[in-house]
Order: sequence, then C-alpha cells, then structure tokens
Amino acid sequence: MKYRLNVGDEIPDLQVLKSENPGLLRFIASDREHDVSFKVLGANHYQLTVNGKSTEAFVVSDHQGKHVVIKGRSFFVQDADKLPQRRAGTGRTEDFPGDVTPPMPAVVVRIMVKEGDRVKKGQGLVVVTAMKMETTLAAPRDGRVKKINTSLQAKVAPGDILVEIEEETHD
Repeated sequence: MKYRLNVGDEIPDLQVLKSENPGLLRFIASDREHDVSFKVLGANHYQLTVNGKSTEAFVVSDHQGKHVVIKGRSFFVQDADKLPQRRAGTGRTEDFPGDVTPPMPAVVVRIMVKEGDRVKKGQGLVVVTAMKMETTLAAPRDGRVKKINTSLQAKVAPGDILVEIEEETHD
C-alpha cells in the first residue's frame, strides 16, 4: 500500500510492504527499505525500533494531523492526499499557516524572539518542555513575528498558537 505524507515541506512517498513478522512493519521511503516495530510506553509515548536502532517518540493527534517528537525534534505529519490543494500562482498565505503550536501538552521554558523580529524558516522561536524533554519550536517560514501569545511557565497544548508569523511583503 502506498501513502504520501506531508512532513514539514517534504512529501515523501511511503510504500508499506507485507512482513512475515506480525510485530514488524516493513516500508520503503526515499528508495530505502526500513523495518520498524513499536511498543507503547504510555499515553502518546512510544518506543520505536528502526532497522535495529531504538528511540523514543511522542505522538499527539489533532484535527489537522499528528505532531511527532523524536530526539527533541518536532515533526508535523499529515496525509498529503487529504490536504487542500493550493492553486499555482495564487500566493495565498492562509494555505500555509505561519502559526507555531506545541506538538503535545507542555510548559513554555524559553521565548527566543520578540514581536516585530524578523525570522528565518527553521529558526528557534520558543522552547517547551514535556515529560522531561525540551523541544524547540521553529519558524515554519521566513517572516516577521506578528504576535507572541504565551509567556514563561505557561501551560500550553497542541492547537494553542504560541507565535504568529506573518509573511513580509516586499514592495
């Protein structure tokens, strides 16, 4: 079975293969074959074993997709075939939101920008902590910090917009 996932700005094809081991998932991504198994450690907390290497993952679902945190890196994953299609040349920024939201319930431990700051895609904006793990939330695109909707030690959840980024227009 084939899937197209939207992971950040990439849409890799994922082909799931049948495995003889019922506890193992075998798939092909980026022309490489991978064996994956998982074990539930708690609510939204999993132990993944990928090609024999073990790591922990936190996964929280919301109405738009899944927020996945692995080794402190946050990924937002969506089914690319269910996303609204953007028409070429429309330049509609609402199709690509500039909001920053946490991947799981967390506490804000650092705010790295101020309103009005110019930011680059991938630049760290806010650091949150959950289950003794810190995650840096990054700018989804180049732009200007329009608004910061949080404060230090605030308890936040997926869907809470912590930082709004607006695209800068060049006249």
